[in-house]
Amino acid sequence: MMSDSPHPVPSLTDRAALDRNRTRAEALGLVDFLHRITADEIQDRLSEVNRRFTAPAVVTGHADFWRAVLPEARIVADTPVLDLAPGAHDLVIHAMALHWAEDPVGQIAQSARALRPDGLFVAACPGGRSLHELREALTRAEAEVAGGLSPRVLPMAEIRDLGGLLPRAGLALPVADQITQTVSYQSLFHLARDLRAMGEGNALAGRLRHPTRRDVLLRAAQIYAETHPDPQDATRIRATFELVFLTGWAPDASQQQPLRPGSAKVPLAEALASMRKPR
Repeated sequence: MMSDSPHPVPSLTDRAALDRNRTRAEALGLVDFLHRITADEIQDRLSEVNRRFTAPAVVTGHADFWRAVLPEARIVADTPVLDLAPGAHDLVIHAMALHWAEDPVGQIAQSARALRPDGLFVAACPGGRSLHELREALTRAEAEVAGGLSPRVLPMAEIRDLGGLLPRAGLALPVADQITQTVSYQSLFHLARDLRAMGEGNALAGRLRHPTRRDVLLRAAQIYAETHPDPQDATRIRATFELVFLTGWAPDASQQQPLRPGSAKVPLAEALASMRKPR
């Protein structure tokens, strides 16, 4: 992003590293269980909408997976400037990529501009406490062993903050909800291997540019095993993934509108009193 400020905001994401991570994951065989959960959840949400979408688009960093899920959709890379034409789609899905965006509200606004009136926007991304166990273990280990800290796990937004982006992007009837998925792993190293195979390795712009010291990783694995064992098997660890889902509609005159202040036919006090009357 361009900035007129003499002190521009540093980048969060190293886009070249992110692209390399995703390409490597696709080449080795994408670990896609979070995408499969997300796809099922989105399909469930779409089934509740009394609408047949004829011009969908999907914004994603994993084109092959989502092309198989929605073969009729136009697949668009999650680049800072989205390749979406204004008013071209009745459905835009932003699939598991919003957490890496430098400007998430800009991504949603571009998606909203691509919608026809009364078109639907759906987004899904990790949020909140995703991988909080890994973050805690790495932070403690690096502080103890190396005497400092470096960016290792992508910071992810809380659901209330993500939900607040929808009206800012010009979408109506905003809804935000989330599900939590807990996964069992043999060790921190097996979790790290899965993250790399998801294309979710460390692509932070401020990350260390050399391999992490082995003693830091070993201490982190020890801390993780001690503090976050799998409740079903104490020899394993648990990892938490929170998936946030956002929905909003392109404004249209046919949608329900909030009442104008002062237009209620019955005073609130009277309505509440009548609800309390015994029958």
